[in-house]
Amino acid sequence: MTDTTETAALSDIAALSFEAAMGELETIVRRLESGDVSLEESVSLYERGHALRSHCEARLAAAQARIEQVSLAADGRPAGTTPFGEG
Repeated sequence: MTDTTETAALSDIAALSFEAAMGELETIVRRLESGDVSLEESVSLYERGHALRSHCEARLAAAQARIEQVSLAADGRPAGTTPFGEG
């Protein structure tokens, strides 16, 4: 894969939703497990799978950060709690 092709392949991953990326990753895993792909194709699929996994991890981390932000009160404590000694 050339640098230009690799950059294009990675930029299309950035545009994928979490669900679409997971679906593609599952397809790649099935193809690799089938044993019906050449060595060169296996390496390419593995590289794309690695990029998809990284993308999914980043999307999950962003979602977790959003959930944690929503779950915090204005003073930074978990929502619904009171400062120690108050109550």
